[in-house]
Amino acid sequence: MDAQNSAKVNTRKRRKEAPGPNGAAEEDGIPSKTPRCAVGLREPAPFSDEIEIDFSKPYVRVTMEEASRGTCERPVRVYADGIFDLFHSGHARALMQAKNLFPNTYLIVGVCSDELTHNFKGFTVMNENERYDAVQHCRYVDEVVRNAPWTLTPEFLTAHRIDFVAHDDIPYSSAGSDDVYKHIKEAGMFAPTQRTEGISTSDIITRIVRDYDVYARRNLQRGYTAKELNVSFINEKKYHLQERVDKVKKKVKDVEEKSKEFVQKVEEKSIDLIQKWEEKSREFIGSFLEMFGPEGALSLDCRPSSLLRILLTSRSRIEWL
Repeated sequence: MDAQNSAKVNTRKRRKEAPGPNGAAEEDGIPSKTPRCAVGLREPAPFSDEIEIDFSKPYVRVTMEEASRGTCERPVRVYADGIFDLFHSGHARALMQAKNLFPNTYLIVGVCSDELTHNFKGFTVMNENERYDAVQHCRYVDEVVRNAPWTLTPEFLTAHRIDFVAHDDIPYSSAGSDDVYKHIKEAGMFAPTQRTEGISTSDIITRIVRDYDVYARRNLQRGYTAKELNVSFINEKKYHLQERVDKVKKKVKDVEEKSKEFVQKVEEKSIDLIQKWEEKSREFIGSFLEMFGPEGALSLDCRPSSLLRILLTSRSRIEWL
């Protein structure tokens, strides 16, 4: 094998130690591609109260070592809970991490009800049925628990045969406790996940509040009534006036742009005419010098007819200019 072919083989064999964005190793800095697969989930995740559980087998938790190695005979049952209001990519990423904590994971997601959430945390944008439905349609979720408890009790963990609880490691203070997951951590059942920076339900609500006028005007244009948007009579008239002013500004801007285009075209035409005039002028002067210059074709003993023809030709060129 020559040196060139040997180098090609070595290049194919070299791989980076760090995995790529898809979890696979990268070859020479080129991210490995995920194979195309047409198989996917076709149904939303079922609710826990719709699933029959075999209570004939005793509830025996899987140890962290067994779960990490993937040596247990059954899937590791991981539980993750939350409000999941305005379900976004941060929620989906957290559930993805929970699903991938162990080689073989069955992910159960608990969603708190409106009553519980409003009492302990505050008002939500989406109601509980909308939040249940959003979590059901996340690809990483295997089962959804409706009306999930705010604090996890041993009875709840046993009823759902939960091995580990997944949540970010930041202490979650609520319901008179500095950390509602403290007893889960002490029991060795806590599996930490990482929060996604830059995205949260509070961030999304902050953006909406910040740009309230823009969204209110947009929805009024789309046919929503002021009553539906909780917009006062005065603000409604103000938004309609702003809309008219913006339309006038847009028309003025369009006229200005068209005027600029017209002026630009006139300038281009003027430059073109000047260039043609200079070319014809140089041509006329050259012809004149050729005829009347010191070494020109015209001599003093030329006939009057020839002189008349030359003068007429020169006059026509002058008139053209």
